[in-house]
Amino acid sequence: MIELPFPASILAGHAKGNGNWAKIKATKEHREWAWKATLAAAPSVPDEGDIRIHVRLIPANKRGDRVNFPNRLKPYFDGVADALGVNDSRFLPSYEFCAPEKLGRVIIEVEPI
Repeated sequence: MIELPFPASILAGHAKGNGNWAKIKATKEHREWAWKATLAAAPSVPDEGDIRIHVRLIPANKRGDRVNFPNRLKPYFDGVADALGVNDSRFLPSYEFCAPEKLGRVIIEVEPI
């Protein structure tokens, strides 16, 4: 199980943010968090074929657009793929949208081999 903070709204596909630098910084930061968390979790994945992952999205509040939440996850998927040494095109994600909790978080579960 890989647990991460709920991704920042600046990572949304339509977000303008405070300019390009803010989005670049947030992307790098989220990717690194995912890389570190994945190394710590040390999930096993098959050598080839699809890698099934289940993502639980738990926002901090009721604001936001559930349709857009998965768009914010790209840096997380990249960090997980980096740590696993795979291409993220192998990921076959499923999503679960949960009720808000204080602080919010994302839980990524890699299906065991």
